[in-house]
Amino acid sequence: MDRHDFLLLTRSALVSSLGLNIFCSRSTGFHSSGKEVDLDILIPKLLKETKTPGLSLAIVRNGKMTWNKAFGVKDTTTGTPVDINTTFEAASVSKTVFAYAVMQLCEKKVLNLDTPLSQYYPELFANGDPRLLTITVRQVLSHKTGLPNWRSPGEPMTFYFDPGTNFSYSGEGYYLLQTVVTRLAGRTFSEPCGSYENGVKVCATDIADYMKANILAPFGMESSSYLWTEQLGKNNAAAHDVDEKMFQKNHQNATDMARYAAAGGLLTTAKDYSKFLIELFAAKENDPYHLSAASLSEMFRPQVKLSNDQRIDECTSWSLGWGIQERPTGNLIVHSGGQSGFRSLTMASLNKKSGFVALTNGDNGGKLVYYLQEALGDLWE
Repeated sequence: MDRHDFLLLTRSALVSSLGLNIFCSRSTGFHSSGKEVDLDILIPKLLKETKTPGLSLAIVRNGKMTWNKAFGVKDTTTGTPVDINTTFEAASVSKTVFAYAVMQLCEKKVLNLDTPLSQYYPELFANGDPRLLTITVRQVLSHKTGLPNWRSPGEPMTFYFDPGTNFSYSGEGYYLLQTVVTRLAGRTFSEPCGSYENGVKVCATDIADYMKANILAPFGMESSSYLWTEQLGKNNAAAHDVDEKMFQKNHQNATDMARYAAAGGLLTTAKDYSKFLIELFAAKENDPYHLSAASLSEMFRPQVKLSNDQRIDECTSWSLGWGIQERPTGNLIVHSGGQSGFRSLTMASLNKKSGFVALTNGDNGGKLVYYLQEALGDLWE
């Protein structure tokens, strides 16, 4: 399983890498007004300019999916077209879905945002740095644990700072929280097991089943999964490098997901993820699957301000599972994803109940999705 590295790209970096004149000349058909009618012209040109094989895009306006199309190819060796039911690796955009599942458990009083995880699973935190004993759910979801993104091979897991005192994006934090969630609401099996970064041993769990039962199925995400299946394999997008060369990746299994599900394990379509996005606009009280208005408000409340050198995706703060772009016209929730062969981005305005999700199957996809962000600005302007 590839390490789930977060996509750390900013608009300035993209302008530098692509050449500003390419897009300012409007040779691509780029329109900052974000007219959806222009996307059929814009997207094929962006695919070509950025050397990205394929894209699936869904747009939500006023709480309803209003546009969903796919462009390009699933595999450059066969030229098979992407369609709206093609599955992609969502990468770190998966964190938003897991965060929602965690907030469900907080509503049910299974977890508390400010209780140390060590109180739920003492054995997991018994050895190592004593600061592990103090990490809370809130700190994990807002990336204030002090842990690295992923532990380095041959080195012990270290802290960048004391938990709760600063911001540093961390997949390891999500792994710890996922392990606690499995302890409280799922099962861990004695086999199969695998060895991951720095020799950490992980055995298979039922986290994929748990996420399906509590998020995917209730929200109608029928084409989404955390495990590769033959059915999904019939219409999945292949991974591609920066030269659009296809390469093989191992299929996601239960052991991999015991390590990576929360941080980046979701396989989904743009259409399916838009269903999840819509649920963020629809609070429901006393519902086993939907969060209440109070929980959603807390989830999207900025938890930590980001300094200029900490900003990811132009976010000025981080909430519980989401980056926040604080704007005069209303906050935007944002999350991008990047792992080998795939790049993704989702953004939404809570005030306008509008947003989008873009999934690509190439290492250059981050360049494409950030220009789509500009093209779709009317969703919140």
